[in-house]
Amino acid sequence: MENKDYYQTLGVDKGASADEIKKAYRKLVRKYHPDISGHADADAKTKELNEAYEVLGDADKRAAYDARGRGFGAAHGGYGTAPDWSNFEFGGAGADDFFADLFAKAGRPRRGFEMRGDDIHAAITIDLMDAYHGATRSISLRMPQGSGRGGVQDRTLSVTIPRGVTPGQQLRLAGQGHPGHGGAPAGDLYLEVQFAADPRYRVEGAHVTEHVPVTPWEAALGGSVSVPTPDGMVEITVPAGSQSGRKLRLKGKGIPAKTPGDLYVILDVVLPPANNDKARALYQAMARDLAFNPRAA
Repeated sequence: MENKDYYQTLGVDKGASADEIKKAYRKLVRKYHPDISGHADADAKTKELNEAYEVLGDADKRAAYDARGRGFGAAHGGYGTAPDWSNFEFGGAGADDFFADLFAKAGRPRRGFEMRGDDIHAAITIDLMDAYHGATRSISLRMPQGSGRGGVQDRTLSVTIPRGVTPGQQLRLAGQGHPGHGGAPAGDLYLEVQFAADPRYRVEGAHVTEHVPVTPWEAALGGSVSVPTPDGMVEITVPAGSQSGRKLRLKGKGIPAKTPGDLYVILDVVLPPANNDKARALYQAMARDLAFNPRAA
């Protein structure tokens, strides 16, 4: 019996996991299966793939296969020596009988071959306002044509951005992935939400932070100031004696997720310019009368 390297057939390493073997098999059988492939050697290639997966896809059969060696020596990284199958028994049957039965149907072209389409993972960039109010966006995808026709086609999809979406969240569009084969359903499309950079706001999860400029007298004396937020203008109270960098929390005013985030306002004290005689006189009076030294210990 010809000794075959099933790992090489599927293009995986000897230490590949069961999931890696399954993924490799699915990828290759999709490429070569005679029902969907235009390759001249599709029948033979599919037979080899089915044969390899029948063994490597079953934990017990794989263990027996590995235990007997694969006989490829240096040609495949020095994996053992050629095995002697003449005395090999599996459940009372000889090696030839075992593998003949195991692969009796492996290479037959199957009618009505079905395989669910693969999922697609992509990213979609939205504005912060979309997360506050919801939106609809159009995206374009270049997709392979189904039914083994080959080629690609452009598709435009309308995507609903739900209110309260946060960075990194996955939006699932059922049935919008790669087409299935033989009547099997298409895969799904997963869009990972990314936020476009915003000059005013910084987003962390569902929390939003913005800097708000205030005058020296607003910071020193306190008072109410109007602040623009992604959800409209709000009035905030600046505590008397505030300094630059003070952070004020507006609970629940962040992204309206399932658990709403908070909006943090960081105060930036901005000095008016001393660009005329009156302004300079005021600063001179402050310097004379306040006796304030910010560098004092």
